[in-house]
Amino acid sequence: MGELPQIIKLDATDSTNLYLKDLLRSKNVVDSTVVVTKNQLKGRGQMGSSWQSESGKNLTFSILKKFDALHAIHQFNLNICVSLAICDVLTELSIPNVSVKWPNDIMSGSLKICGILIENTMKGQWVQHSIIGIGLNVNQISFENLDKAGSLSSISGQYFDLDELLRLILERLAHYFQGIEEKTVTQLLPSYERFLFRKDKPSTFTDAHGELFMGFIRKISSSGKLVLELEDHVFKEFDLKEVSLLY
Repeated sequence: MGELPQIIKLDATDSTNLYLKDLLRSKNVVDSTVVVTKNQLKGRGQMGSSWQSESGKNLTFSILKKFDALHAIHQFNLNICVSLAICDVLTELSIPNVSVKWPNDIMSGSLKICGILIENTMKGQWVQHSIIGIGLNVNQISFENLDKAGSLSSISGQYFDLDELLRLILERLAHYFQGIEEKTVTQLLPSYERFLFRKDKPSTFTDAHGELFMGFIRKISSSGKLVLELEDHVFKEFDLKEVSLLY
């Protein structure tokens, strides 16, 4: 481990990703700067879904990662590294059946316990920097109207120290980010696919038009798309906006 990242702690903010973006506009921010808040007022997930969080009970933070030479075609490496870092930490904490629901939700069994929002800033063919937002349900027990949500505490019955948890995740992230610019998505995919939620199980999906269809999640493509096997052994790739898994 090198020096510890700079950590900015806030009592409340609309969104830690937005806070970091604003900070970047106004001054030079060092690599691996972390913004963590007790209360995120307008947390958002993938494709604009909102994220519900009780103040002071969960881990809501964003980290800035700068790159010298991360090619755009390998940007899914970020999703892989962040997902694996969180899965590693949760597995070490004995959270059962940890998996990644493509592309960016972390599950325990069939409950969503963590959401990840990665926003990349490009310059030509290169990722200049990335703002990685992580919302992890930790000590919150009740989730109104969210029957598919859980937390580390609701699952394990234990109470977790948020600062310690943040430290563990940041250490693991630093480990996975080492050498990320020299690696291809194809090299990193096997580790990610081992954690893939509902891999090789018959599952129901909706397409972009809301139509239901059946399929099997078989793998992830080198560009980070979901590869499904449909009827008659037809394989098809889907992007984030083109498919939704209904369990």
